[in-house]
Amino acid sequence: MNKGISILGRFLYLNIYAFLLLLIGLGIFVLPLYHHWIGLTAQIVWAIVCVGEAAKILSSWNDKKRKYVVLMERNTPVFRPDTCAEFMKAPCGRLLVRVVLKDLNQTHQYKELKKYERHLWQLSKDDCAPKKTVVYVNPNYNKV
Repeated sequence: MNKGISILGRFLYLNIYAFLLLLIGLGIFVLPLYHHWIGLTAQIVWAIVCVGEAAKILSSWNDKKRKYVVLMERNTPVFRPDTCAEFMKAPCGRLLVRVVLKDLNQTHQYKELKKYERHLWQLSKDDCAPKKTVVYVNPNYNKV
């Protein structure tokens, strides 16, 4: 049964990394490093970075909902592993893929998708370089 993505449990699950970063940021902020200005500066900078990244993840909720719909459409009625490859490169994307697989009753496919998984230590120079994006608009597309 497809529950959709816009329920509280899914919101919490798909944003677990944001909540983790938020807790880390707040934890860093309450550390007693204020006795020296260098410690205080580092503490404030790291806390702001963590809370800022958490805010970015939380603000991407509408994008996650859109990507959920796209993945559901592309993998119905037949599951296509290639459509999930891009999402397997990031932790938040992997969570989204798990939700989609659960809704498609294809949770056993996750093992096959693990080959697309990329970790921080697997980044290469090409991954950090800007990439050219080409957008194609199909003039014959009719959304029903």
